Amino acid sequence: MFEALVSANSPYSSFKLFSVSHLVIIVFTIMLIAGFYKWKKPLQPYRDLIRWGLLFALIGSEIYFNVWNIVIGEWSLLYTLPFQLCSICIYLCTFMLLTKNYRLFEIIYFLGLAGATQAILTPELFYDFPHSRYFQFFIAHIAIILSPLYMTWIEGYRIRFNSVIRAFLTLNVIAAAVFLINVRLGANYMFLMRKPNNTSLLDFLGPYPRYLIALEFIAFFLFLLLYFPFYQRNSKNEVM
Repeated sequence: MFEALVSANSPYSSFKLFSVSHLVIIVFTIMLIAGFYKWKKPLQPYRDLIRWGLLFALIGSEIYFNVWNIVIGEWSLLYTLPFQLCSICIYLCTFMLLTKNYRLFEIIYFLGLAGATQAILTPELFYDFPHSRYFQFFIAHIAIILSPLYMTWIEGYRIRFNSVIRAFLTLNVIAAAVFLINVRLGANYMFLMRKPNNTSLLDFLGPYPRYLIALEFIAFFLFLLLYFPFYQRNSKNEVM
Protein backbone atom coordinates (compact mmCIF):
# COMPACT_ATOMS: atom_id res chain seq x y z
CA MET A 1 0.00 0.00 0.00
CA PHE A 2 2.79 2.47 0.93
CA GLU A 3 4.57 1.86 -2.37
CA ALA A 4 1.42 2.80 -4.27
CA LEU A 5 1.41 6.19 -2.49
CA VAL A 6 4.94 7.12 -3.54
CA SER A 7 5.71 5.08 -6.65
CA ALA A 8 6.03 6.67 -10.09
CA ASN A 9 4.10 3.71 -11.50
CA SER A 10 1.27 4.02 -9.00
CA PRO A 11 -2.32 2.96 -9.71
CA TYR A 12 -3.18 6.52 -8.63
CA SER A 13 -1.32 8.10 -11.56
CA SER A 14 -4.42 9.22 -13.43
CA PHE A 15 -5.48 12.65 -12.17
CA LYS A 16 -8.51 14.02 -14.02
CA LEU A 17 -9.49 17.67 -14.22
CA PHE A 18 -12.64 18.45 -12.20
CA SER A 19 -12.91 14.90 -10.91
CA VAL A 20 -14.28 14.35 -7.39
CA SER A 21 -10.80 14.54 -5.85
CA HIS A 22 -10.13 17.78 -7.73
CA LEU A 23 -13.45 19.41 -6.83
CA VAL A 24 -12.97 18.45 -3.18
CA ILE A 25 -9.62 20.26 -3.02
CA ILE A 26 -11.08 23.33 -4.76
CA VAL A 27 -13.94 23.50 -2.24
CA PHE A 28 -11.50 22.88 0.64
CA THR A 29 -9.29 25.74 -0.57
CA ILE A 30 -12.22 28.14 -0.81
CA MET A 31 -13.43 27.17 2.67
CA LEU A 32 -9.93 27.55 4.10
CA ILE A 33 -9.56 31.05 2.64
CA ALA A 34 -13.05 32.05 3.82
CA GLY A 35 -12.33 30.73 7.31
CA PHE A 36 -8.97 32.49 7.38
CA TYR A 37 -10.70 35.78 6.57
CA LYS A 38 -13.60 35.29 8.96
CA TRP A 39 -11.39 34.42 11.93
CA LYS A 40 -8.48 36.72 11.13
CA LYS A 41 -8.89 38.69 14.36
CA PRO A 42 -9.13 35.64 16.69
CA LEU A 43 -6.05 34.26 14.90
CA GLN A 44 -3.93 37.33 15.71
CA PRO A 45 -2.42 35.83 18.90
CA TYR A 46 -1.29 32.80 16.86
CA ARG A 47 0.42 34.75 14.08
CA ASP A 48 3.85 33.22 14.69
CA LEU A 49 2.39 29.72 14.71
CA ILE A 50 0.61 30.39 11.41
CA ARG A 51 3.71 31.93 9.85
CA TRP A 52 5.91 28.99 10.79
CA GLY A 53 3.22 26.56 9.69
CA LEU A 54 3.19 28.17 6.24
CA LEU A 55 6.98 28.09 6.12
CA PHE A 56 6.95 24.40 7.02
CA ALA A 57 4.41 23.69 4.27
CA LEU A 58 6.36 25.66 1.65
CA ILE A 59 9.82 24.35 2.47
CA GLY A 60 8.63 20.81 3.22
CA SER A 61 6.71 20.51 -0.05
CA GLU A 62 9.68 21.75 -2.08
CA ILE A 63 12.09 19.38 -0.35
CA TYR A 64 9.73 16.45 -0.81
CA PHE A 65 9.24 17.27 -4.51
CA ASN A 66 12.98 17.21 -5.18
CA VAL A 67 13.75 14.19 -3.00
CA TRP A 68 10.86 12.24 -4.56
CA ASN A 69 12.10 12.98 -8.08
CA ILE A 70 15.66 11.97 -7.13
CA VAL A 71 14.48 8.69 -5.56
CA ILE A 72 12.40 7.67 -8.57
CA GLY A 73 15.17 8.74 -10.94
CA GLU A 74 13.16 11.53 -12.59
CA TRP A 75 15.08 14.61 -11.37
CA SER A 76 16.09 16.57 -14.45
CA LEU A 77 17.38 20.00 -15.40
CA LEU A 78 14.55 20.10 -17.93
CA TYR A 79 11.67 19.59 -15.51
CA THR A 80 12.53 19.96 -11.83
CA LEU A 81 14.54 23.16 -11.45
CA PRO A 82 12.56 25.82 -9.53
CA PHE A 83 11.74 27.94 -12.58
CA GLN A 84 8.02 27.36 -12.91
CA LEU A 85 6.12 30.43 -11.68
CA CYS A 86 4.72 28.65 -8.62
CA SER A 87 8.14 27.18 -7.78
CA ILE A 88 9.57 30.68 -7.89
CA CYS A 89 6.68 31.83 -5.69
CA ILE A 90 7.54 29.16 -3.10
CA TYR A 91 10.98 30.71 -2.66
CA LEU A 92 9.65 34.27 -2.70
CA CYS A 93 6.98 33.34 -0.12
CA THR A 94 9.60 31.72 2.08
CA PHE A 95 11.83 34.80 2.10
CA MET A 96 8.81 37.06 2.54
CA LEU A 97 7.60 35.18 5.60
CA LEU A 98 11.10 35.04 7.09
CA THR A 99 11.90 38.72 6.56
CA LYS A 100 8.40 40.29 6.37
CA ASN A 101 9.80 42.38 3.55
CA TYR A 102 7.15 44.66 2.00
CA ARG A 103 8.68 44.64 -1.50
CA LEU A 104 8.51 40.86 -1.58
CA PHE A 105 4.94 41.00 -0.29
CA GLU A 106 3.68 43.32 -3.02
CA ILE A 107 5.23 41.05 -5.65
CA ILE A 108 4.06 37.74 -4.22
CA TYR A 109 0.57 39.09 -3.53
CA PHE A 110 -0.05 39.28 -7.27
CA LEU A 111 2.19 36.52 -8.62
CA GLY A 112 1.29 34.05 -5.88
CA LEU A 113 -2.45 34.58 -5.79
CA ALA A 114 -2.87 34.68 -9.57
CA GLY A 115 -0.46 31.85 -10.34
CA ALA A 116 -1.35 29.40 -7.57
CA THR A 117 -5.10 29.91 -8.04
CA GLN A 118 -4.77 29.03 -11.71
CA ALA A 119 -2.63 26.02 -10.79
CA ILE A 120 -5.27 24.72 -8.38
CA LEU A 121 -8.04 25.20 -10.95
CA THR A 122 -6.08 23.59 -13.80
CA PRO A 123 -3.20 21.67 -12.19
CA GLU A 124 -0.33 20.15 -14.13
CA LEU A 125 -0.58 17.02 -12.04
CA PHE A 126 -0.54 13.36 -13.01
CA TYR A 127 -1.13 11.71 -9.61
CA ASP A 128 -4.54 11.47 -7.98
CA PHE A 129 -5.68 11.07 -4.38
CA PRO A 130 -4.26 9.51 -2.21
CA HIS A 131 -0.82 9.61 -3.88
CA SER A 132 1.78 11.65 -1.99
CA ARG A 133 2.33 13.94 -5.00
CA TYR A 134 -1.35 14.87 -4.92
CA PHE A 135 -0.94 16.13 -1.36
CA GLN A 136 2.44 17.75 -2.03
CA PHE A 137 1.13 19.66 -5.02
CA PHE A 138 -1.95 21.08 -3.36
CA ILE A 139 -0.29 21.78 0.01
CA ALA A 140 2.38 23.82 -1.81
CA HIS A 141 -0.11 25.84 -3.84
CA ILE A 142 -2.51 26.44 -0.97
CA ALA A 143 0.44 27.66 1.12
CA ILE A 144 1.40 30.05 -1.70
CA ILE A 145 -2.12 31.50 -1.64
CA LEU A 146 -2.32 31.75 2.14
CA SER A 147 1.09 33.40 2.54
CA PRO A 148 0.20 36.83 1.05
CA LEU A 149 -3.24 36.59 2.66
CA TYR A 150 -1.51 36.06 6.01
CA MET A 151 0.57 39.20 5.42
CA THR A 152 -2.61 41.10 4.51
CA TRP A 153 -5.08 39.87 7.11
CA ILE A 154 -2.80 39.04 10.04
CA GLU A 155 0.19 41.36 9.60
CA GLY A 156 -1.86 44.24 8.16
CA TYR A 157 0.16 44.85 4.98
CA ARG A 158 -1.54 46.86 2.23
CA ILE A 159 -1.23 47.12 -1.54
CA ARG A 160 -0.94 50.36 -3.52
CA PHE A 161 -1.54 50.90 -7.23
CA ASN A 162 2.22 51.22 -7.79
CA SER A 163 2.43 47.64 -6.52
CA VAL A 164 0.46 46.50 -9.58
CA ILE A 165 3.03 48.06 -11.90
CA ARG A 166 6.01 46.73 -9.94
CA ALA A 167 4.56 43.21 -9.82
CA PHE A 168 3.77 43.22 -13.54
CA LEU A 169 7.26 44.44 -14.44
CA THR A 170 8.81 41.88 -12.10
CA LEU A 171 6.79 39.11 -13.73
CA ASN A 172 8.12 40.11 -17.14
CA VAL A 173 11.71 40.30 -15.90
CA ILE A 174 11.33 36.81 -14.41
CA ALA A 175 9.77 35.54 -17.65
CA ALA A 176 12.63 37.00 -19.71
CA ALA A 177 15.23 35.33 -17.49
CA VAL A 178 13.39 32.01 -17.56
CA PHE A 179 13.04 32.24 -21.35
CA LEU A 180 16.82 32.44 -21.67
CA ILE A 181 17.16 29.44 -19.35
CA ASN A 182 14.67 27.53 -21.51
CA VAL A 183 16.64 28.32 -24.65
CA ARG A 184 19.88 27.22 -23.00
CA LEU A 185 18.48 23.97 -21.59
CA GLY A 186 15.79 23.14 -24.13
CA ALA A 187 13.24 23.28 -21.31
CA ASN A 188 9.73 24.72 -21.04
CA TYR A 189 9.61 26.45 -17.66
CA MET A 190 6.66 28.81 -17.19
CA PHE A 191 5.33 27.29 -20.45
CA LEU A 192 7.14 29.98 -22.41
CA MET A 193 8.11 27.61 -25.24
CA ARG A 194 4.94 25.56 -25.65
CA LYS A 195 1.67 24.72 -23.90
CA PRO A 196 1.54 22.16 -21.07
CA ASN A 197 0.42 18.63 -21.89
CA ASN A 198 -2.57 18.79 -19.55
CA THR A 199 -5.72 20.87 -20.05
CA SER A 200 -5.17 24.47 -19.03
CA LEU A 201 -6.24 28.06 -19.62
CA LEU A 202 -3.66 28.26 -22.42
CA ASP A 203 -5.77 25.95 -24.57
CA PHE A 204 -8.21 28.82 -25.12
CA LEU A 205 -5.60 31.45 -26.00
CA GLY A 206 -4.46 30.38 -29.42
CA PRO A 207 -1.24 28.78 -30.70
CA TYR A 208 2.34 29.59 -29.72
CA PRO A 209 3.50 32.33 -29.45
CA ARG A 210 0.15 34.14 -29.62
CA TYR A 211 -0.95 32.81 -26.23
CA LEU A 212 2.03 34.55 -24.59
CA ILE A 213 0.69 37.94 -25.68
CA ALA A 214 -2.79 37.02 -24.44
CA LEU A 215 -1.28 35.99 -21.11
CA GLU A 216 0.22 39.48 -20.73
CA PHE A 217 -3.22 41.06 -20.91
CA ILE A 218 -4.79 38.41 -18.67
CA ALA A 219 -2.07 38.80 -16.04
CA PHE A 220 -2.46 42.57 -15.93
CA PHE A 221 -6.25 42.24 -15.72
CA LEU A 222 -5.96 39.73 -12.85
CA PHE A 223 -3.53 42.03 -11.05
CA LEU A 224 -6.06 44.87 -11.32
CA LEU A 225 -8.77 42.58 -9.92
CA LEU A 226 -6.52 41.65 -7.00
CA TYR A 227 -5.83 45.33 -6.37
CA PHE A 228 -9.55 46.25 -6.39
CA PRO A 229 -10.26 45.48 -2.67
CA PHE A 230 -7.42 47.84 -1.71
CA TYR A 231 -8.67 50.48 -4.18
CA GLN A 232 -12.07 50.41 -2.49
CA ARG A 233 -10.48 50.69 0.94
CA ASN A 234 -8.19 53.53 -0.12
CA SER A 235 -11.06 55.41 -1.76
CA LYS A 236 -13.19 55.02 1.37
CA ASN A 237 -10.37 56.35 3.56
CA GLU A 238 -9.94 59.37 1.27
CA VAL A 239 -13.68 60.18 1.52
CA MET A 240 -13.60 59.86 5.30
